[in-house]
Amino acid sequence: MTTFSDDTRTPAAPPGAVADHAHVGDIVGALGVIRQHDGPAGRGRLQRLRMLAAVIGPGLIVMVGDNDAGGVATYAQAGQNYGMALLWTLVLLIPVLYVNQEMVVRLGAVAGVGHARLIFARFGKFWGAFSVGDLFVVNALTIVTEFIGVAMALSYFGLPKAVSVPLAAVALFAVVAGGSFRRWESLMMTLIAVDVVLFPMALLVHPSVSGTAHGLIPSLPGGLSSTLLLIIVAIVGTTVAPWQLFFQQSNIVDKRITPRWIRYERIDLWLGIVVVMAGAVAIMAATAYGLSGTGPAGGFTDAGAVAAGLRAHTGPVVGALFAIVLLDASLIGANAVGLATTYTLGDTLGRRHSLHWKVSEAPGFYAGYAALLAVAAAISFSPDHVLGLITQGVQALAGVLLPSATVFLVLLCNDRAVLGPWVNTLRQNICAAIIVWALVLLSAALTAATFFPGLSTASLEFGLGAGVLAGLAAGAVALLAHRRSRRRCAAATAARFGDLDPGQVKDLDRDAERAELAGDRDTFRTPALHTLERPTFTPLRTAGMLALRGYLLVAVVLVVVKIVESIG
Repeated sequence: MTTFSDDTRTPAAPPGAVADHAHVGDIVGALGVIRQHDGPAGRGRLQRLRMLAAVIGPGLIVMVGDNDAGGVATYAQAGQNYGMALLWTLVLLIPVLYVNQEMVVRLGAVAGVGHARLIFARFGKFWGAFSVGDLFVVNALTIVTEFIGVAMALSYFGLPKAVSVPLAAVALFAVVAGGSFRRWESLMMTLIAVDVVLFPMALLVHPSVSGTAHGLIPSLPGGLSSTLLLIIVAIVGTTVAPWQLFFQQSNIVDKRITPRWIRYERIDLWLGIVVVMAGAVAIMAATAYGLSGTGPAGGFTDAGAVAAGLRAHTGPVVGALFAIVLLDASLIGANAVGLATTYTLGDTLGRRHSLHWKVSEAPGFYAGYAALLAVAAAISFSPDHVLGLITQGVQALAGVLLPSATVFLVLLCNDRAVLGPWVNTLRQNICAAIIVWALVLLSAALTAATFFPGLSTASLEFGLGAGVLAGLAAGAVALLAHRRSRRRCAAATAARFGDLDPGQVKDLDRDAERAELAGDRDTFRTPALHTLERPTFTPLRTAGMLALRGYLLVAVVLVVVKIVESIG
């Protein structure tokens, strides 16, 4: 019989698509336990609050993990170089965060398997490799930036890099390798609680309420240049990163959250979004106001220099608090990104990949995590110019690569065989399409500004405007095609029954959809993946995906070129 370190037992065989026995059973969270067959129906308010506390975790952790070392550096750079003028970008990213992560909430709870496994099962090895290949590279480089953040933070307190980096690597592995999901989540919640120091840090620099509010008005300080576009893409990449999709879906699966808890997990996600946005604003404000009018203002180098600058110009308390924030962010980020990678590796190779297993029960899972930490820690000892390239480039690369990850996400969320009554609605698809197109336009503008440095602000703005109009036209065509398809189906049904007109059939279709949505949503689970017929890619969709892939490869190369030029 299979045993677990948490006090739970699982059925002899996991249901439906679920592949790992550890992914079935009680929800055992840091803040409570929910038995496998319990539900919120008929519960009092206090009981529902306790159940919400037990569910809270994946959404909060993935969002706070987003404010990692690269995030701290990016927000600090935005504040130091542009004040609060780019605060509006964070506001625009709130719906992007929710729409993207809510889709993986549904995929994880309904399918019971990770994001990578779904892509491989539904689209085959070629597209699976397409989706995870970039992820492994960018994630490994991201963890390098987390170790750089650890070294910078602890060097502020006098600890040398030769000690801080190996110590952090060992500590990170110890947090994961306990064989208890609840223990891991409790430790992550403890690290998240440390982030409360963000707020006294921001208040100690005496921020201006009117100046901060003015940053909510969209503006392009200095004009739309490639340098400004790079920082905007970096903000997008650090706030909405591809690893988040893979981590949250797998973490929801690992926590054993099922469809009846999706509503609670959405609250968890909103809680995480509020926390991450508040933290980003606090970091941006600390450098915008703490270094305003000083020598370092407008000349960002790295997060370590920011801590030293804050100590010199605002006092040792603010500098120390910034270093603590940087250390905490680096540890949370390394843990989350590392798990996103090893969860995905387990999905790809079909091996056990759960924090419920002990090291002896899932050696490949923990060995992969340890190897990833070891490689990243070793790379973090590279020369400074190499580390500068990695630190500045990894967030922008994540922003450029996000559209392809979002495309696969939308395709899966429209796969009725996988999600059944939980598939995207028309409204959700419209929101997702707007997000994907906006990300493509942003990366296209960066590519154009890098490849043609002489382009004027007016030319870039004209190109973005043309792209917006093209997107609106394409969306209108797609919407009309959708409505015509519905009308043809209604007409065919009316012709078959004879005594119904298309309007009545349309009403019946709506009633049937409502009944489906109100019916088995809480109990529906994805059937075994090998029993499902794969969706087919039309020639047009295949050509579009290949064109997107080719473009993104060019964009990645040009981002690297821009980073190298800025370092030089």
